[in-house]
Amino acid sequence: MKILVPVKRVVDYNVKVRVKSDGTGVDIANVKMSMNPFDEIAVEEAVRLKEKGAASEVVAVSCGVAQCQETLRTAMAIGADRAILVETTEELQPLAVAKLLKALVDKEAPGLVILGKQAIDDDCNQTGQMLAALAALPQGTFASKLEVDGGALKVTREIDGGLETVKLTLPAIVTTDLRLNEPRYVTLPNIMKAKKKTLDVVKPADLGVDVTPRIKTLKVAEPPKRSAGIKVPDVATLVDKLKNEAKVI
Repeated sequence: MKILVPVKRVVDYNVKVRVKSDGTGVDIANVKMSMNPFDEIAVEEAVRLKEKGAASEVVAVSCGVAQCQETLRTAMAIGADRAILVETTEELQPLAVAKLLKALVDKEAPGLVILGKQAIDDDCNQTGQMLAALAALPQGTFASKLEVDGGALKVTREIDGGLETVKLTLPAIVTTDLRLNEPRYVTLPNIMKAKKKTLDVVKPADLGVDVTPRIKTLKVAEPPKRSAGIKVPDVATLVDKLKNEAKVI
């Protein structure tokens, strides 16, 4: 079984993002970039399935600018066998990414697609579900446990009320949650080996996909700064302030 793992290059989660002075977006100049944490979990899970003998090949995919090759090399250092970059300078929105992945699913014919449930930059949580709809494949979202069972896949999902286990026929789409696994530490020898692995570059036009943005961002602004809290002498004063100043009751 071949596993396809889409990964996204995002601002590192340790970096405090800054909004551009003109409000057009987030400033990423001279900012550390890394692999989306949920996608890193997806790569780790795919590699673990290969190590168990449930998969024969792990293919990492990224869509975006040329610098995404660094993210793909990280995926190959974790254990992916090869990588594909769909290179474009266009702003990619979830539907466009899903269409690109659909074209790659048709081309590569994987038995399983594992991707992060959401990216930490836009928090959309849409690409996996859109891909499942476009490819007409079963999906298991917010996965905290995966088990390959013959030609099927058991997915334990995190839901509001606890856990839900679903059984999917392969091929299928799975999106990862935080508790699925803890990604391994990437060692220097594996980083060196990753440099020798195959990385193919294609354009959206090669896949026959139009990635023109359909949504326009009007303005990006930082959240308002929180004012300092105050102490009150008794409950009556608290209720009075909540009612007359905060106006929440």
